[in-house]
Amino acid sequence: MENSQLIIIAAIIIFFLLKRLGQISPQKARELKDAGAVIIDVRSAEEYAAGHVEDAINVPLDQLGEKITSVAPDRQQALLVYCLSGTRSALARRILRGRQYANVYNLGSIYRAKSILNRQ
Repeated sequence: MENSQLIIIAAIIIFFLLKRLGQISPQKARELKDAGAVIIDVRSAEEYAAGHVEDAINVPLDQLGEKITSVAPDRQQALLVYCLSGTRSALARRILRGRQYANVYNLGSIYRAKSILNRQ
């Protein structure tokens, strides 16, 4: 294998590891949900309409800055964010933390979020 291929493979592995490291544990996510955390789907309105986590509020990533205060006026409120793959939700977490939201957690993908939060 050429050096450039090895670098690309290593970068991809690091990207996915970092993305997973920033995700909340299933147990903690369920605890926060049970305690009243707001679940935010940062996908587009069309993606949300096609299916979403129960009780999730749709605030598309490109509208997050202008709409978050109406969804979560309390900056101490626990927020659980998710998207299609976990990339937009990681960015949403960073944006919200930058806006002084203290308790923002990345659920990752919708599939992961559903498997964690829809358990009975």
